Amino acid sequence: MPCAPELLRQVPLFALLDDEEAAVLASNVEIREFEPRQRIYRIGDTGDKAYVMISGSVEVTTVDEDQQEVLVDRPSPGEFFGFASMMARTEHHTTAVAIARSSCVEVDRDDIFALLQQKPHAGMDMLAVLGRQYQASQQLVRTRAARNPNEVIEEETTTGEHIADTVAKFGGSWAFILLFGAVLIVYTVANVAMGKGAWDPYPFILLNLFLSMLAAVQAPVIMMSQNRQDAKDRLRSELDFDVNRRAESEIQGLSRKLILLEGKVDDVLEAVRVQGR
Repeated sequence: MPCAPELLRQVPLFALLDDEEAAVLASNVEIREFEPRQRIYRIGDTGDKAYVMISGSVEVTTVDEDQQEVLVDRPSPGEFFGFASMMARTEHHTTAVAIARSSCVEVDRDDIFALLQQKPHAGMDMLAVLGRQYQASQQLVRTRAARNPNEVIEEETTTGEHIADTVAKFGGSWAFILLFGAVLIVYTVANVAMGKGAWDPYPFILLNLFLSMLAAVQAPVIMMSQNRQDAKDRLRSELDFDVNRRAESEIQGLSRKLILLEGKVDDVLEAVRVQGR
């Protein structure tokens, strides 16, 4: 679908274009419509096209070392995606999928080159877009590499799990033992002292009923808390494994660099020996 110059003026990147330049660019680019869940491009596709959001919703994702899908960007109207791969003519490192019916301006490298020839100031806007995407990617890496397991667990904890933890914590404390023991002593002493007028005379059948009900409720609540503790331990171990694997990867990278440096030093020493002869 052809693109109207007026539509391009709504894109911040092209806001500096005059009428003639907007008309030239509009004649080269086109509008693409994408249906919900339609894939725009995927990882490994040739990056010969980039897109500017006009309307709708698009999610740009990638796959990390754990083979988990990670949300990289959700471009707003006027923002680019797929731009770096298009300019470098490399394969896409992300996947873009339309979440809702979306309209995008499709541009290629030649369109951008013609634009920069006529309006060099637009290059600074594109650099700003790339800078924001680069900063977002850095923040994503820092967040995933330094996730605090306690914060992750707290974010995923429900109200019921909070209650179960509180009950289990109190039920396994000396405060509960002393309080419960005091209640039992007061209860039995009061019923014995009242004799035939006691509401629960010996052998304290009503008390046994209360204790059975308390045990029936307390046991599954404590098991819920224990299961959540197991989930916490698994999450901590997964995060520790992720950090260790990243550290191992960095150490291997440093080792490769040291080997290369060692080879360069050997080459320099050999050259010095040759010159000394």
